[in-house]
Order: sequence, then structure tokens, then C-alpha cells
Amino acid sequence: MGAKENYIEINRDLWNNSTDFHLKSDFYDLDGFLKGKSSLKEIELNLLGDVKGKNILHLQCHFGQDSISMERLGASVTGVDLSDKAIEQAEKLAKTCNVDTTFICCDIYDLPHHLNKTFDIVFTSYGTIGWLPDLNKWGQIVSRFLKPNGKFVFVEFHPVVWMFDDNFTEIGYNYFNSGAIIEMQKGTYADKNANIHQKCIVWNHGISEVVNNLIRNNLEIQSLDEFDYSPYNCFNKTIEFEPGKYHIEHLGNKIPMVYSIVATKKDN
Repeated sequence: MGAKENYIEINRDLWNNSTDFHLKSDFYDLDGFLKGKSSLKEIELNLLGDVKGKNILHLQCHFGQDSISMERLGASVTGVDLSDKAIEQAEKLAKTCNVDTTFICCDIYDLPHHLNKTFDIVFTSYGTIGWLPDLNKWGQIVSRFLKPNGKFVFVEFHPVVWMFDDNFTEIGYNYFNSGAIIEMQKGTYADKNANIHQKCIVWNHGISEVVNNLIRNNLEIQSLDEFDYSPYNCFNKTIEFEPGKYHIEHLGNKIPMVYSIVATKKDN
């Protein structure tokens, strides 16, 4: 069985084993979240705008903090994730937070077999598309679940970041999608000392690959922005230069770290 065939099983196992560590981590600040703190960052809040009364589909939602945060803002949210452990925890978290967020456990490519409705907004953010081999199929899913004139909000780590080795000392990977990257992961971005040593399979995707696969699936790009910082302290060699904003210390503001896209589904 090739990597492209068994990547779902391999990556699901990794995320299942990571979820408990993430729930206990300072990174996700579950205690603060339960007291009402939003997990959403300034970038996506500005792009989402007023979501009160909106139906939102959140792709690759992990254990549901962003989904629940949008629900707390007045939206009706459906979150989807590959990890059954993460979805189990998301459902418990929603119950604890007394919200009606819906969660579905499946590979997002398989979502049409689990869901039959359309949404005002499709949302996905930070560390999502690298787990997907085929962005045309991804674009089809985004388009399939958006209402005509519906809005797609996408925030992701910049592909330039994924070119570097872990300590940002040299270029170690291709900017463009040159096939599956199969590696052993030690720890997690949320807990670098977590007792995890497992295989993962990821793909790099350049911005043109992302944009063109949205365009060919009937989406019209409204904005594309790049940011010289990460709102998450999830990389090595970081420095917090402003509250909640991180650079790679020796690179400063010289590289893009995050980008965002807003697109709308054409009404035809």
C-alpha cells in the first residue's frame, strides 16, 4: 500500500494520539477557553466579520475550539475532522460550553457522504491543507458546501515557512508540491516534549496551487493577504515581538509566515 493510499490511517493515528496532549497544553489554554476566552485570532476575526445568524462549515476543526468560538459569536457551526478522538472531545467540549455546535468525524474528501446542506461561510485555518494531497478535490469540497455568493475564509501558514528545516537555518523542502513528505514526528507543535514519535505524511502547497484550485471550482478571489508574523508560538526559534505575534528570531520580519484568502462562490 502506497503512502497516498494509507495517509489517512497514518495521520488519523497521529492526531488521535496528539489530542490528549493538546487538551492539557498551555498552547490551547483549555481553562481560559472554558471561562469564555475565544480561540480565534485577529486575522480570521477580521475576515469573518459579523457571523451572527450565519451557518458556518469549519473544515479540519481539531477538537473544536474555533468552531465553538464562532458559535459563541452567534453562528450555527458544523465542524469536521479526521480524528475520531478529537471529535469525541469536541462534542464533550460543546456540551460543557452549553452550545449546539455539530461535529462530524470523516476525511473531508468524504464529507458529501456525511452531510447534505450548504453554508453561508466555509472556514478553515492554520495547518490544514498540508495534510491534503489533492487541492482540486479540496476546492470541490469548499465549492460543494457553499451557498451561491457564500464566503470562503481561509488562513494558513505561508508555504515559505514549510521550506525551512525545523530550526529555520536552511532550506530543506520544495516550495512546490513535489509529492508526499513522509517523516517521523517527535512531540507536537503544542507540546514539544509530548511522548509521541510517529510517522506523518504531509504535502507542501504553493500559493498558486491553492488559488488556481479555488478558481477552477467556481470561486472568485476577493482578497489575498500575507503577514510577516505567526499568531501562534508553534515553531522553533521564535520571539514574541508584540503580544500574540511571533517572528523567527533571526529572520525577523523578512519572511511571510501566514497568508489569508477570502473568496466567494459565483452565483451561476
